[in-house]
Amino acid sequence: MTGQVAALYRHPVKGFTPERLERVQLNAAAPFPYDRLFAVENGPSGFDAQAPVFIPKQKFAVLAAIPAVARARTRYDEATGVLHVEAPGQPDLAAPLGDAAGREAFAQWLTRLLGDEVRGPLQVVEAPGHRFMDHPRGDVSIVNLASVRDLEQKLSQEIDPLRFRANIYVDGWPAWAENDWAGRELMVGWAQAKVFKPIVRCAAPDVDPHTAERDMEITKALYDHFGHMFCGVYIHVTREGEVAPGDACSQPQTETTAATPQAGAL
Repeated sequence: MTGQVAALYRHPVKGFTPERLERVQLNAAAPFPYDRLFAVENGPSGFDAQAPVFIPKQKFAVLAAIPAVARARTRYDEATGVLHVEAPGQPDLAAPLGDAAGREAFAQWLTRLLGDEVRGPLQVVEAPGHRFMDHPRGDVSIVNLASVRDLEQKLSQEIDPLRFRANIYVDGWPAWAENDWAGRELMVGWAQAKVFKPIVRCAAPDVDPHTAERDMEITKALYDHFGHMFCGVYIHVTREGEVAPGDACSQPQTETTAATPQAGAL
């Protein structure tokens, strides 16, 4: 069953702007590069940078809790470690997240943007090697665009796939086929991976990533129409390789399976 990679995205700060990529190198037993490196505590979360462990998303400033987070447009420069931020009515900010002063500057900027929606003091947190994923073993996420289109048809309403904040968007698979693929091996471009589990959706996709308005009930719609709350799957990379839009995303057939078909744009 062959699909094609339609688009690649990373989210350097958990809950904030997706950044589109032209290609990426996936490494074995590793998360998606530069994805969820940082998170913003919305009040004390219990996160300890010296002994980092999984913390539920509810402890952070994310769309599921604060739709206004989408008003901030962020772009991370991995070469310099600087986060560039802008939002309507706010001064632009360039904050080096590698040092305490830069993290505090971003936290203060965001506090002014979110106002009364902030539950507690905001603080940017990180730890070497740690990622702020929605699941402790959710290394890389894939969303099947056919599944999104099927949900669109049920709702008679367009759904921006970026609501699902995936790393890899794939076209060409049958709708919802991925829900039964736990344990299945996949070639993703030149990388090899194994499907871990379906992604259970929360309230984050209810928020329009462009308007910052909670204007849909995606999780309810999934359950009402399909009897589940899944959209997408987590995968674990088992063999390193490069991935780019247009590459194949399919079950491996040979050790030299190539990935060249062109996919539609996301």
